[in-house]
Amino acid sequence: MSHPNSPRVSTDSAASQVLSQAGDQQAPATGAADADAAGNATSDASTASAGGAAQLLSQAQRWLQDSGLKNTLSELPAPVTHLASQASSRWRQMSTTQKVLSGAVLAAGGWYLLRGTGTGAAAKPTKRRRTAKAQADALHELLLFVNDRVAGYQRAAAESKDAELQSYYKHLEQQSKDFSRKLNMYLGEQDGGSETSTTLKGKIYRAWMDSKAAITGFSETAILGSNVYGEEWALKAYEEALQNKSLNWALRSEIQRQYTQSQKTYERLQDLQRKQEQQ
Repeated sequence: MSHPNSPRVSTDSAASQVLSQAGDQQAPATGAADADAAGNATSDASTASAGGAAQLLSQAQRWLQDSGLKNTLSELPAPVTHLASQASSRWRQMSTTQKVLSGAVLAAGGWYLLRGTGTGAAAKPTKRRRTAKAQADALHELLLFVNDRVAGYQRAAAESKDAELQSYYKHLEQQSKDFSRKLNMYLGEQDGGSETSTTLKGKIYRAWMDSKAAITGFSETAILGSNVYGEEWALKAYEEALQNKSLNWALRSEIQRQYTQSQKTYERLQDLQRKQEQQ
């Protein structure tokens, strides 16, 4: 009876076939030795064993090459490599059949650990891919609002008749473009793409403001109020992005930097709005 915690090896695996064939080769050799009393059986059995062992070793070698296990073993730490070197002397003392059986057991264990559990080196790329996708999703969402910011200040600069405010809006438009360019650079590193769209909410809001301005005229107070409202959207988007735990240090630092700039802009716009309303 096998141990309940022993690894279960599939009967279709290469390691299982090696074990099975090793047992088939060993049984005829043993039977021949018992049946032949003349003494020639020892030589015949040795020849059969050597031939069978060579075949099994060849199959094991092909399996190792196909599975890529050689590349994995070459990356083992130095202590493990040293331990393997110490064991080589004992390996040389084994018979051919013992080597085949031992190699098959090791192969079965390696196959189980690397393929059965999924916790080896092969699992790391999967985790990295999940992290990259989470970061890319966060960037896509944030960029929609940053691009809203670009469009909002572009519109404000075109509508404003106040030279000082118009210059400030153009500055904020360029700042927003720099924010978008920087975030798209990080996005390209994650999924090779870019995000140039804006939110549906932003499109609808700007269309509504344009319709309102066509009826009531372009008021500097209304333009400022629209910019304050738009900056509130941007701040919320930055706050949600910063709550994402998948962000790496560099990306989080950049988003935090932009968030701080947006906070300063929001405070100044509110101050300008209050002054405009007092005039």
